[in-house]
Amino acid sequence: MSRTVVRAEGVSKVVQTSEGDLTILDGVSLEINAGERVAVVGASGSGKTTLLGILAGLDTPTSGTVHLEDACLTDMDEEARALVRGRYVGFVFQSFQLLGSLTALENVMLPVELRGERGARSEAAALLDKVGLGDRTHHYPRQLSGGEQQRVAIARAFASEPSVLFADEPTGNLDTATGERVIELLFELNREFDTTLILVTHDSRLAERCDRSIEISAGHLV
Repeated sequence: MSRTVVRAEGVSKVVQTSEGDLTILDGVSLEINAGERVAVVGASGSGKTTLLGILAGLDTPTSGTVHLEDACLTDMDEEARALVRGRYVGFVFQSFQLLGSLTALENVMLPVELRGERGARSEAAALLDKVGLGDRTHHYPRQLSGGEQQRVAIARAFASEPSVLFADEPTGNLDTATGERVIELLFELNREFDTTLILVTHDSRLAERCDRSIEISAGHLV
């Protein structure tokens, strides 16, 4: 019997604009099981990234409920949601989101240190080795290429040993060949850590590598 790790029921997101209310998501319901690899696809502006943010507890819906593992995110304030994210969630963003003042090693150590665990340095070094950057541990983000920065970001995401990894256009800022290598790495670590993967992408090849795709069109599940 598969275990549901993410469940959304009737999720809507409406924002106020100068022209009136804008509906970004409209009554989205879905379930994602442990270990699944799910692609969220759709045209630009369809609501994919908004949905990802709400499922991960980075944003709140206007109405509806979201459960992540044993937590009902929609019943929580930001502080409580942050604790849930710290416990269960890893992120890989299109824009890498590395801290420029920290070395590659320090960026990867951060989630382990925030969990208050010992051995952050050796764990981070081992992960950087896994992503092929064992010789770049003391380089700062500005000294790394885009592909290398994204590999550091992937190592950082898995350092928190997440049960769910959210990736938003992880190859969006990379050339095709670099993107391919980053994707291989993401799926390889995903298998190794047995993580549930929820991935927003425009890339049909990337979506095909997932177990299934969820298509969003104008805020609705297709």
